[in-house]
Amino acid sequence: MIADVQCVVLDCSEPTELAQFYQALLGGAVNQEDRRWALGDDWATLHTPSGLVLAFQQVADYTPPQWPDSTRPQQFHLDFGVADLDQAQEQVLASGARLLDEGSGERSWRVYADPAGHPFCLVRH
Repeated sequence: MIADVQCVVLDCSEPTELAQFYQALLGGAVNQEDRRWALGDDWATLHTPSGLVLAFQQVADYTPPQWPDSTRPQQFHLDFGVADLDQAQEQVLASGARLLDEGSGERSWRVYADPAGHPFCLVRH
């Protein structure tokens, strides 16, 4: 095992509004303190009673998916928690991932694409 699921991240235009929608549906706490994420106007979270964390990321000029139109596909990515970013990176790259954004040395996450091109992040615990 390389990682554990930290949260599922959905792109949107209004992160807090969407977090509140899912809170009404699932319960839980919007923007609960969590050392893994910095909250702001462009990022919101929902910690659900089941333990699942949903995150909502603001995207400029957001275009929502159009089901089942493949020209406007579903938009989300997974965050996976790891103890050691460098070691986990070696393992995911060896498994077929591609590095998309290594970021700066101080940043606690890196962005990759799975073999089918779906983005995911490794996030330091």
